[in-house]
Amino acid sequence: MKGRSPFRIAALAMSLGLGFMAMTSPAKAQSNYPDHAARIVVGFSPGGTTDVLARIVAKGLTEELGETFVVENKAGAGSNIATDQVARAKPDGYTLLMMAITTTINQTLYTNIKFDVEKDFAPVALVAKVPNVLVANKDMPYNSVKELVEYATSKPEEVVYGSSGSGTSMHLSGELFKQQADVQMLHIPYKGSGPAMTALLGGQVHVMFDNMPSSAPHINAGSLKPFAITSASRSPAFPDVPTLQELGYPNFTVDSWFGIVAPAGTPKEIVDKLNLTIEKVLSKPEVVEQLDGLGAVVEKNTPAQFGEFISAETKTWGDVIRKGGISVD
Repeated sequence: MKGRSPFRIAALAMSLGLGFMAMTSPAKAQSNYPDHAARIVVGFSPGGTTDVLARIVAKGLTEELGETFVVENKAGAGSNIATDQVARAKPDGYTLLMMAITTTINQTLYTNIKFDVEKDFAPVALVAKVPNVLVANKDMPYNSVKELVEYATSKPEEVVYGSSGSGTSMHLSGELFKQQADVQMLHIPYKGSGPAMTALLGGQVHVMFDNMPSSAPHINAGSLKPFAITSASRSPAFPDVPTLQELGYPNFTVDSWFGIVAPAGTPKEIVDKLNLTIEKVLSKPEVVEQLDGLGAVVEKNTPAQFGEFISAETKTWGDVIRKGGISVD
């Protein structure tokens, strides 16, 4: 057999070397993750619960991983704009989404949805669950759920309630309350909890089902009157505020939740690293204290468990929306 020429040997070696580099470079990149700044996209305006929790996570990831994690607010279409953007992003761990219960609602609510919440994302970690709280502007003439219902019954559609957007848990909480209390209230949607809260504090809307973390400071300051909690049990942050179940609405239970997801196809090594780091951040005493003060309950979980939770929520809200004949174009 003829010997190989030096040129052919060199070419073969280069080819093998490039092939080896191609196989090892992605693994090396994953092991070095992160090696530059990353972003956490939030589908609502600054100031709401999704934004508040995203900034807590971003700060913790920055401190633990040594690279900056920035929060990018991209409000619109009930968070669908941000969700679709992340679904189409490069699956390298540098673009993440702070997903909320809203996304699993939107999957059925919107008729022209462009993403599949169960197929287009890699679940990373469920960060926290929070109850919604029914609050009223301090100047409203009613001081309890009973008085609110009596007022709304005597003056149909005079009570105006705000929300962070059509189809959000705040909106559907209001619709569920209207159905169960048999009252009429006018709904005004805003682009996020922040703008809705501004309208509530200013008296442009009268009541709101808001996430506990964004309402808590205003309740403590006396600017809002808390009437009821939407979860099955009272909140440790406001133990004197009853649940709607206690007040005669046994089928009323709504918990909002928030978690980090990445685009589908993100390497498992990166997903697992983010999950473990987020769990570490959420276990820090100062973070636990901060979340407790907001009424948020930390949920420790694996990416697989979070994925199962997302699927279950999508089915639950899909059934509710189809039964109610609710849709948004």
